[in-house]
Amino acid sequence: MGGNVAIQGKKDSPEIAQSCSAAQQCWVASIQTTLSQNQQKPCFRENSVAATSSIPYFHRMEQHQLERIQTSLQALGIPAWLLCSFRESNPIAARILGLTPDVHQSRRWAVMIPAAGQPVGLAHRIEPHIGKLMPGHVVEYSSQTEFIEGLQKILAGCKVVAMEYSPNNAIPVIAKVDAGTVELVRSFGIEVIPSGDLIASLEAVLTQEQLDSAARAGASCRQVMMGAFDLIGQAIGSGQPITEFDVQEWILRQFAIRGLVTDHSPNCSVGPNGANPHYQPTAESTATINRGDFVLIDLWARERTGDGIYGDITWVGYVGEEIPEEFTEVFEVVRAARDAAFDAVAAAVASGQKIDGATLDDAARKVIADAGYGEHFIHRTGHSITTELHGAGANLDNYETNDTRTILPGTSFSIEPGIYLPGRFGIRSELDVIITHDGQAIATSEPRQMEVVKILGRK
Repeated sequence: MGGNVAIQGKKDSPEIAQSCSAAQQCWVASIQTTLSQNQQKPCFRENSVAATSSIPYFHRMEQHQLERIQTSLQALGIPAWLLCSFRESNPIAARILGLTPDVHQSRRWAVMIPAAGQPVGLAHRIEPHIGKLMPGHVVEYSSQTEFIEGLQKILAGCKVVAMEYSPNNAIPVIAKVDAGTVELVRSFGIEVIPSGDLIASLEAVLTQEQLDSAARAGASCRQVMMGAFDLIGQAIGSGQPITEFDVQEWILRQFAIRGLVTDHSPNCSVGPNGANPHYQPTAESTATINRGDFVLIDLWARERTGDGIYGDITWVGYVGEEIPEEFTEVFEVVRAARDAAFDAVAAAVASGQKIDGATLDDAARKVIADAGYGEHFIHRTGHSITTELHGAGANLDNYETNDTRTILPGTSFSIEPGIYLPGRFGIRSELDVIITHDGQAIATSEPRQMEVVKILGRK
């Protein structure tokens, strides 16, 4: 499995030696670290107190972090990674380098990290603080001519570099480098390749502690979900008015009680509102929930700790004792699509086979299309999950984008197909999956939803 394969045959490999000049081939200790040992601490920076503190970069980019990046470069057969940005145009590069929002950056900068050897940076003379945050040697520039010459210098001898670039913008989430910069690098005779798999290996692969936190968050989210349906049932049963917004506020209070945090408010949608996948009620615009209504609830939260991983689930229920056939029919299609994607990834990782996000999207989408609802499944099947709700790993998507990035051991993602019938209702069934480092696919919020919740029939 990817998480347990040692890096062998990579020491001073001919491919790496040929890709960068001898001047850049400074001797470094051979990186014999295995990918499983590589799961020390993700390179991403999240919006937490710790992440936005004023700790200098050189206290963050320790040798083990550089080694982790170089180990991933070697494992993927990538000779070098060119991180570059102008102001905040490339947040991925900024996260990897450790440039938090409080670090002023108004000029172009770049860092070349080779698979073996010392990094080389390029920074403007009026922003020496950026240069001081860069690992390795730093080349300075002021004029546009010096910038181009400096970029050539730090790339001297490189034949292939990874950048935040996606051919034909197939994966927009990683396409952060402008076309002009890619053209400039190519004008040096250098091939530019996407850094998507590299980013995923560094930012989406989680530690065992984080995988455990994902499982706890998933279980907590399910408890809150069941409580929300009970809240609705009790209100309707006692004749008390209750709105979508009331349910939303109750969920947020439950998160606080359980020590969970979220990036924004959850979603409770009644009837036709559920046909809008990103509907959210507000105090000023909310529907009352009544007997006979169909209800969709989508909620997400993580533990308050800085490294906590999100749980993110969607369930549906009917305010009554018996479920009308129209809801059951559509739910069964969505459930089958959800389980098709889960079964596909579970089988692949169990057998040691690679599988990508696009393939899993296809598995779910085919079920819905075959049932005649293809045009009503209007979004991707799922997304990467980390300390951010939408993480940097592979998304389950061959519809909105073409995400051919591999599902990696040690990652988490959602599976959430849906069918949306405008003016009537929408049904989405969402569960979270973690891929363990030893190759198991686990749904964190089991038991998963197998039928529409009878909100007035719950015991």
